[in-house]
This record gives sequence, structure tokens and C-alpha cells, in this order.
Amino acid sequence: MDHHDMRNPAGPEAASGVTLDALVPDAIALAAENLGVKKAHYDTATLFALAVLAGAFIALGGLFATVTMSGAEGMLPYGVMRLLGGLVFSLGLILVLIGGAQLFTGDALMVMAWASGRLKTTEMLRVWTIVWVGNFVGAAGTALLVFLSGQYTFGHGAVGATALYFATAKSGLPVGQAFILGILCNVLVCLAVWLALGARSVGDKILAMVFPVTAFVAAGFEHCVANMYFVPLGLLIEWFAPDSFWADLGRAPPSIPVGHYLLNLGAVTLGNWIGGAVLVGFVYWFIYRRPSRLARH
Repeated sequence: MDHHDMRNPAGPEAASGVTLDALVPDAIALAAENLGVKKAHYDTATLFALAVLAGAFIALGGLFATVTMSGAEGMLPYGVMRLLGGLVFSLGLILVLIGGAQLFTGDALMVMAWASGRLKTTEMLRVWTIVWVGNFVGAAGTALLVFLSGQYTFGHGAVGATALYFATAKSGLPVGQAFILGILCNVLVCLAVWLALGARSVGDKILAMVFPVTAFVAAGFEHCVANMYFVPLGLLIEWFAPDSFWADLGRAPPSIPVGHYLLNLGAVTLGNWIGGAVLVGFVYWFIYRRPSRLARH
């Protein structure tokens, strides 16, 4: 069967005008455009609040992955450990798309509405700016709450050790590598969003998201909003964890490079934008929504 002809016109759903069949790709493209236009008309307070939620939701996914991977090194093969971490990290995007929130990486798909002339450049940049800042507030704020809870001391410091590993690894990446890893990451994240747009039920949406998100985490790609949680949490542990925590670990505090982290965060953000806006959003716009194609249909 041609992938453009996925619906069965027969059956009670068709007769009633209601269907749970997935949207076909060209219908997903139109839905992505419509959603981009809708987001651009949110007032600033609503947009910012939804962005803070998304930052917190991605942070909760990061928290889940940190706990899951704690103590697994040396006990599980590298790939299996990363697979488990990616699987539970999917919680973050599930909360964003099902619960309702604004995530910078997913909002890269707004470029489709812009390319169709339905959004002004200033409208799109306004959303991206507000959402990025809100995501940072939500993710870093969650990192602060997690630190204050003392959760990083659990497992005789194993959770904190994993958090420090993430923070040092992500902040220490060469800038060019961080940029490319950011591109690859948001290709998968935006494909997860794309698939979820085509789904009709909550269960379908969750299933559609899990595999792309798991893939990017397992592969070690870089997500700017996740890094807004992982590195601030590591910095808080480095700066303020009590001596008893370091005694449990049997090591001295690391030195997480704040300046390089901020440079990397910019590189990952740009990479995420290219991966999502150009390699997913613009490509699908060209395939399904460019004017010359629409004129023939």
C-alpha cells in the first residue's frame, strides 16, 4: 500500500466521521504549520510559563536517566546502559507533548510555517528567544530543587557521581564536536515530534516518541535543554556538596569549566536549530508544502 493511502474508508470510524488512523505525512506537514502559527500567537507570559514547564519536564527526564544509569558502569555493557538511560529519558518529551509545554528544540519546526509565509521572521524569533530562556529557567531551577533535596547523595553518592560524570563530559566537549552532536540530536527529537503529530491517541503518541528519543540519548548526542539541567546540577554539587559526600565517593570535587560550558551550550543550541529547522522542518516543507507542489494537487 502506498504510504499516502493509510486510511481505510470502511468501518464505523469512517462512517461516523471520526478516525484514530494516523495522519499521512502531508497532513502532518500541514498540522506542523498550523501548530507553528498557533504558538506564535501565544502571549509572552503564557509562552514563557509553558517554556519553564518544558525545561522542568526535560530535567525530570534527565533525573530519571541519571538514577537509572547510576551504579551500572562495569555491570552492564556500555550500549545497554545507554539504551536504558535513553528509554527513561523519553519521559521528558512525553511530558512536554502530552502534558503541554514549549520546548525550543521541538519549536524548530516552526520554520515550516515561516517558509510558507504564514509567520514573520520576527514572530518566529520571538518565540524561539522566549522559549529558550524559559527552558533554561525551568531546567536550571529543577537542578536547584534536586540539589536542595539531597537526592544526589542517594546510593552512597552513586547518583551524584553519575550527575558529575554527565556535567564534566558535556561541559568538556570540543565546541565543534558539540555542534555536530547537537545537529544529530535534534534531527531525532524533531522526528519524534513529527511522528507524535501524526498520532491520534495518547498511547500512539508515546510510542512514536520513545524510539527516536531513546536513540539520541543512547548515541550520546547533545540536547541544549537537557544540558541546561545536567551541567548546573553538576556545578551545584561541585560547589556546595558537603565533605561527607566527597568522603563517600573517595574523591575530590572536579573542576567543571563554566566558560566552556556556556560556549558549548551555544554550539549545541545552534546545532539543535540546524538539525530541527533545516534537516527536518525545511526538508519536509520542501517535500510537502512548497508552493509548486501544492499547485499540482
